[in-house]
Amino acid sequence: MCRIIKWLLCLGFMAVLAAGAAAWWLTQPLGQSAPTLELEIEPGTTPRGVARNVVQAGVHTDARLLYAWFRLSGKDRLIKAGNYEIPAGTSPYQLLQKLARGEESLRALTLVEGWNWRQVRAALAREESLRQDSAALSDEALMVALGKPGVAPEGRFFPDTYTYAKGSSDMAVLRRAVHAMDRRLAQIWAMRASDLPLRSPEEALVLASIVEKETGRGSDRAQISGVFINRLRIGMLLQTDPTVIYGLGEAFDGNLRRGHLRADTPWNTYTRPGLPPTPIAMPGKASLMAAVQPEATKALYFVAKGDGSSHFSASLDEHNRAVNRYQRGR
Repeated sequence: MCRIIKWLLCLGFMAVLAAGAAAWWLTQPLGQSAPTLELEIEPGTTPRGVARNVVQAGVHTDARLLYAWFRLSGKDRLIKAGNYEIPAGTSPYQLLQKLARGEESLRALTLVEGWNWRQVRAALAREESLRQDSAALSDEALMVALGKPGVAPEGRFFPDTYTYAKGSSDMAVLRRAVHAMDRRLAQIWAMRASDLPLRSPEEALVLASIVEKETGRGSDRAQISGVFINRLRIGMLLQTDPTVIYGLGEAFDGNLRRGHLRADTPWNTYTRPGLPPTPIAMPGKASLMAAVQPEATKALYFVAKGDGSSHFSASLDEHNRAVNRYQRGR
């Protein structure tokens, strides 16, 4: 009887030691082959396979021990597929929490206000962490895939910073950006002034893109918009250089010449009346708002003063004097 009691006590003591050792192991940092490891878990990977992937990624532990922890925790079936980063100092407990919560490593892509579509395409191509699904698509096919058949991609994506998990499709980022622009455009169109010579949200988007490219100082946006609104009201040519530059495309060498102003393209507002057929860039929130809530002004002209701001004029004579002063130094 005494022997049995001693044996049971010994087993109990060993169990306590084992439980203590397990609890200690769960909270200790796992050894790693690098300060930060990248772990990819594909859909359908079993918990045992996840444990092997962790070790193959560079974690110094026994995959069988890790798998046993997954099973005993009861969270083995909660582990989510995705791309993860394992920073130095991660314990087995923290690792499982990360995998069960789906705390994927995120990257960020910023679409900048005033960028054109070529610049957006180039930014996507530079993102090595994105799957380049859009690269093989024409602009037309891409917009069809985004649910915008017949719509030009220019200006249709809201400039903002978008986070994504490594390995995500660039189409997912574009889909978020196009939906963000749709929402913004609907919001600002509902807030438009009642007497605008703009017939649709799309025309507001085109005007906003011009305001975005023409504005050197944010405080001038609403007045710049007011100038263009005044011109549209009286049927006066917009005569805005950024639209000419956009129409020249990649042929533009950075030097706008008089001949360019006379070279007719669908976007040349020196040769064609009204708004161009598409936006010329991605306008931000402030330019969108300026397009639908322009400042009440008598100005029909403006010229850059060289410090980022603009001088506004109601008459051509006044404008010519401002050009001589600020552009020609006379």
